[in-house]
Amino acid sequence: MTDEHWMRLALEEARKGVGKTAPNPPVGAVVVKDDILLGSGWHHAAGAPHAEREALAEVLSKHGSDALRGATVYVTLEPCSTQGRTPPCTQGLIDADVARVVYACEDRNPDHAGRAREILSDAGIEVTTGVLHDDALRLLRPFFKVRETGLPWVIWKTAMSLDGRITRPPGEGRFLTGEAARADVQKLRASVDAILTSGGTVRSDRPALTIREAALLAGRNQPWRVVFTDAPGSLPQDAPLFTDEWQARTLVRSGRNLTESLRDLVRSQGILTAMTEAGGVFVAALFEAGLIDEVVIYVAPMICGGGTTPALAGAGLPESIRLVETERLMLGEDMRIRSLVRKSQNSTDNAD
Repeated sequence: MTDEHWMRLALEEARKGVGKTAPNPPVGAVVVKDDILLGSGWHHAAGAPHAEREALAEVLSKHGSDALRGATVYVTLEPCSTQGRTPPCTQGLIDADVARVVYACEDRNPDHAGRAREILSDAGIEVTTGVLHDDALRLLRPFFKVRETGLPWVIWKTAMSLDGRITRPPGEGRFLTGEAARADVQKLRASVDAILTSGGTVRSDRPALTIREAALLAGRNQPWRVVFTDAPGSLPQDAPLFTDEWQARTLVRSGRNLTESLRDLVRSQGILTAMTEAGGVFVAALFEAGLIDEVVIYVAPMICGGGTTPALAGAGLPESIRLVETERLMLGEDMRIRSLVRKSQNSTDNAD
């Protein structure tokens, strides 16, 4: 088997941690010897053992310490080399007497970046880097963005008609999209640490913004539900966000300076990834402030007309926004479009 094959298995392990590990990144690892998979592991939560140590522990419990000697460990992120809430993984790999370590992405944390190669090489362990780098980076982008900017990775999620409307005409049903698309939204919620909405959305729609499927909620809390408003007194206190069993997971933040409010959310709650579920004014303000990194749009095959609510309703973007790395997926009759935002604007704005 190739390095790429084993790294794909490590990536499968890493994906198990998406939405569960903040402020740490989701990381996976596998241990291989004589072309046989001996063990695997993933980082379950901040403060829990890192992926490498989970994988090493599984091998030790199943096969004993002799199986680790001379093995190869594949990990999606450079092993940590400093003492934090957990001991350094580089030392764990050295103590296990593995022969080779392969990792996909170098850590951008200056305390770690490049140190693992030096430490492991000095211990006589062969090191290979960059295997399936781009695939691992897709999982690590939120962590790296927080490290570099202090801001979370923000996803604009919306469902819209072909003419860009997010509500149907009065008297029609509530939903634009079908069951398959709505089930996919639940998976998306389970991949983020916070859901951002506006005071206007809370007043008009009274959303719950929860993960409703028990299987998706396993091993994690409900996402933080963050209401941005400069009129907190106008929020309906009987709305689900303030009365349901998860009311302690609801926060109210100022919409006056969205950039600083998001920085504070990172500092206070340690989030990595957030998604929006709000109307067009709030979303446009996030775009105008250059805060959206990714879009996930569910397009329903219907036309709702000009009297209904538009997906974007701000004063106008400073320039067109180019979307890249676009993926399309059919979900029943609806299409999901997922893209990254190529940003060049850098401003702040107000929203409610």
